[in-house]
Amino acid sequence: MDLEASMRKSVDATQRTFNTIRTGRANPSLLDRISVEYYGAETGLKSLATISTPDSQTIQIQPFDAGSLGLIEKAISMSDLGLTCNNDGKVIRINIPPLTEDRRKDLCKLAAKYAEEGKVALRNIRRDGIDRIKKQEKDGEVSEDQSRDEQEKVQKLIDRFIAELEKHLAEKEADILKV
Repeated sequence: MDLEASMRKSVDATQRTFNTIRTGRANPSLLDRISVEYYGAETGLKSLATISTPDSQTIQIQPFDAGSLGLIEKAISMSDLGLTCNNDGKVIRINIPPLTEDRRKDLCKLAAKYAEEGKVALRNIRRDGIDRIKKQEKDGEVSEDQSRDEQEKVQKLIDRFIAELEKHLAEKEADILKV
């Protein structure tokens, strides 16, 4: 079955979403979800600029096309990241302020929300797999015992991936709460 591959993709997607959460240090992956309306098309920020971190508190964005500077700045300002841009006409610098205790708690809640969304995706994959097994049983392709065994395998698989997701969440929360 391709359930394991689907579950792996779901966990990996949740992990990438975790990377977009601020931890108090500058990290280019914070800007992964930012898209800029460039010549009428939504374009990922990575396609329009070089993103680097000259130090632990600064993200620097150097656009390939100087004309897109204002569009990039606007897209970052309009995002839910709450970051302020400094535009010097050639590059955009974003200072990452230290996180307050309340903001850290909010970000932990956000990480937990993303983890729950990942778990829901895993459960949907499990449901589809079990439905497929039950249909095979109903159609007479597998016996009742084989069906039960396959369903147990699917459950063990999801348990493993949910445990992995919980581990990633714990690591992210520790990273967020670390001062």
